[in-house]
Amino acid sequence: TCSMAGRRALKAVLIDLSGTLHVEDTAVPGAQDALDRLRRASVAVKFVTNTTKESKRNLLERLQRLNFDLQEKEIFTSLSAARSLLEQKQHKPLLLVEDSALEDFTGIDTSEPNAVVIGLAPDHFNYQTLNKAFRMILDGAPLIAIHKARYYKRKDGLALGPGPFVTGLEYATDCKATVVGKPEKTFFTQALSDLGCCPNEAIMIGDDARDDVGGAQNAGMLGILVRTGKYRDGDERKIDPPPYLTCDSFPDAVEHILQNLL
Repeated sequence: TCSMAGRRALKAVLIDLSGTLHVEDTAVPGAQDALDRLRRASVAVKFVTNTTKESKRNLLERLQRLNFDLQEKEIFTSLSAARSLLEQKQHKPLLLVEDSALEDFTGIDTSEPNAVVIGLAPDHFNYQTLNKAFRMILDGAPLIAIHKARYYKRKDGLALGPGPFVTGLEYATDCKATVVGKPEKTFFTQALSDLGCCPNEAIMIGDDARDDVGGAQNAGMLGILVRTGKYRDGDERKIDPPPYLTCDSFPDAVEHILQNLL
């Protein structure tokens, strides 16, 4: 039912969290007000995140402490996407994720694991654990990457994401990971599925040129790149087609949407 004949009215805005609305426990200046203004417009809002550091509940509590108005059902994470893949394939995972993210896998059988699921897990990225994963993959276990981000932004500077570790396992085992988070097309279509709108009626706002903006645009949406979070000078030139728009921060992106797209 999605015709690409001419862009119709914008129906949905997908918003990245870390680096776009906040960096750890600091909100991007003006982001709360901008979100409130966006909510008053006739457009659906959903938060899409590649986080593997914390469960959806922890994430929600963090954002509510920062005075962001959002509900759990509005958040779609790469952890949710990974969980549905595990259920669908009935895999028993070795979960390389932060302990605080484990609750999003409650009820998934992890005894005698037969699949490797890797997210951002600094405490587990040691030789022993990675070697265990390596041996499982060599023995035929599928490698599932919650996402493959190269790095992300912390208060103390940029930090390695899961991407380098996933790539290391791919290199060592000569196999390819199945990636579930951004920039995969299915991640974006899953995020839109319960909003009842097509990609050409949606726009994505994020700080990662490849994963947020490039991914969304490959899925048929528009993408706005913000110069906060992990953004580095020249990031907009790393993707083709370039972002629909690059602007200083989330409030500027909202301003553009309200002035030009609704």
